[in-house]
Amino acid sequence: MVGDWHSELHEQAVFEALSKLGHDVVAFPWFQYFRPHVGRWSWFDSLFKRAQNKYLIGPLLARINRDVLTVAAREQPELVLVYRGTHIFPSTLRRIREVSPCAVIVGYNNDDPFAPNQFHRLFRHFLNGVPDYDLLLAYRHHNLDDFRNAGAKIVHLMRSWFIPERNFPVGLDGDGLRDYGCDVVFVGHHEDDGRVELLEEIVRRGWKLRLFGPGYDWDPAIHHSTELSSLVPVRLVWGEEYNNALCGAKIALCFLSKLNRDTYTRRCFEIPATKTMMLSEFSGDLAGLYREGEEAEFFRNKDEMVSKIEYYLAHDAQREAVAEGGWKRVHSDGHDVVSRMRDLIKQVEDLRG
Repeated sequence: MVGDWHSELHEQAVFEALSKLGHDVVAFPWFQYFRPHVGRWSWFDSLFKRAQNKYLIGPLLARINRDVLTVAAREQPELVLVYRGTHIFPSTLRRIREVSPCAVIVGYNNDDPFAPNQFHRLFRHFLNGVPDYDLLLAYRHHNLDDFRNAGAKIVHLMRSWFIPERNFPVGLDGDGLRDYGCDVVFVGHHEDDGRVELLEEIVRRGWKLRLFGPGYDWDPAIHHSTELSSLVPVRLVWGEEYNNALCGAKIALCFLSKLNRDTYTRRCFEIPATKTMMLSEFSGDLAGLYREGEEAEFFRNKDEMVSKIEYYLAHDAQREAVAEGGWKRVHSDGHDVVSRMRDLIKQVEDLRG
């Protein structure tokens, strides 16, 4: 399994899920190649490595690709899974077939490399290598055709997931309620898509809002907001804190990224997994995953968001019923990471015949 490996929610979660299914998985994390040396010239070494990691060119990129081939030749894997293969050259994918003829090469990218506002330079190696993968896994429905048009042999949809060990109901009290208790929470990044105005309206209505995410993009966006400036500095939450932030809210909002043209997002599984009621921007895709008013709630405009928050804050039993329905749905439909990897292995076995 080849990937950057910075996040425990992505490569590490997949690694552990495949291991739980009984597979012998070898990790190839490339982030470690960009760690700066400690010493007199560490500033120069750090700058040089950051430049290679950003522009995807240089001796470290060449070394990563050589080492991938060395590991493939040594291990003779049945599956090579490349997670968000921004650093892997198309020539490396072709060489893997030479050094490990039995390997099925699978690529997965949770970003949308075809989106109009995307940083296309970041995905140039990945996109040039699309025809060299045996199977490409698309995060979004519209990327299925994008990959086919780019020359992909076989494309399947693989949605994101929740991790049962990380996303689960927790009853908070005392310090937990003090730190995370609220009427409405949003955890995520800022985009200039109207979400600030929606959050401002929540505060204007007198409801208690908590906001978590990267402060470097939230703080400038809300610094001068009469309603939201008191939330500065906004901070990121991970692991147990992230789970507590969702569990401490009566309602958890979900916005869909316009940059990635999302019709769903990872939090659409993580929120219901905590048994907190999800109130998400509407999409037809999400409406096909959850029954509106029974397993999740959706809003199509500000007025609908406000009316549904008002209703469910005043009706605890109905809110808890929707939260319970969503929790049952994510488990019964197999939106956990182990179920996703079980599906992947079945697809690879079908390819192998």
